[in-house]
Amino acid sequence: MKIVVLDGYTLNPGDLSWDGLKALGDVVVYDRTSAEKTIERIGDAEIVFTNKTVIDQEVFASCPNIKFIGVLATGYNVVDVEAAKAKGIPVANIPTYGTTAVSQITIALLLEVCHHIGEHSRSVLKGDWTNCPDWCYWNYPLIELAGKTLGIIGFGRIGQATAKIAQALGMKVLAFDSYEIEELKSDTLQYASLDELLANSDVISLHCPLFDSTKGIVNKNNIAKMKDGVIIINTSRGPLIVEEDLAEALNSGKVYGVALDVVSSEPIKADNPLLTAKNCIITPHIAWAPKESRSRLMDIAVDNLTKFLANTPVNIVNK
Repeated sequence: MKIVVLDGYTLNPGDLSWDGLKALGDVVVYDRTSAEKTIERIGDAEIVFTNKTVIDQEVFASCPNIKFIGVLATGYNVVDVEAAKAKGIPVANIPTYGTTAVSQITIALLLEVCHHIGEHSRSVLKGDWTNCPDWCYWNYPLIELAGKTLGIIGFGRIGQATAKIAQALGMKVLAFDSYEIEELKSDTLQYASLDELLANSDVISLHCPLFDSTKGIVNKNNIAKMKDGVIIINTSRGPLIVEEDLAEALNSGKVYGVALDVVSSEPIKADNPLLTAKNCIITPHIAWAPKESRSRLMDIAVDNLTKFLANTPVNIVNK
């Protein structure tokens, strides 16, 4: 059985092993694959794994041997799942692997907004402390989180894990989700309507999926409902934010600070307005990427294929 990995570098730049897949067939791994090369590289392969390489109707028509598509990510919009279904090809994703990693970086980004640790370290290393007339200094306002309210939009596994860390820091949590879990409610965690969350949160963190109903949920109108000086964190999906509106709010001071691991178009475009906005921290979509998290992803991908071959498929998104 021929297995092709179209873009394996992001998942495994060399610190993991493909042996799990190799035990199941003849594996060819490409670091990256352009649209022009996709059909050629799949060829007569029966099993195809992709991360961000698009597999569309044209690919299915040109590669009739495909029997299974594995997406090396949670999101599967890079695959035309309806075209795959019409051909009888199951598409499997990786639904849960990065809960711990994403919640961890969410809080790390928040702490960076509150303390600007990186900037203060760079300042010290270039000699500012050595030449300082005082025994200490700070270049940004420093913010204590205890007693403040974190509003979490989307209260699934990652939102809940983020809430636990925030509560450990002494924060209160407001959660907005279509499904409320009664046993999670406590003195420091309550569900709220979206408008209540926007009005009462000192920090707002996005953890919701990208649906038509959530696209652009951070926009000019909703920002106007937020507290002056609010902090916004996004480790979910870039298009949840109308970036022009957020940049304007940062530059006006309505929003104090923002920390993002995702943007609307990735890699980020040079004209993205957030690149020049005040007090905006952007990381290159790394929330999912600790080795431990990627190792879990690899294991689940192998398990997805193993279960498919045993006629007990799991994590199929186009049943």
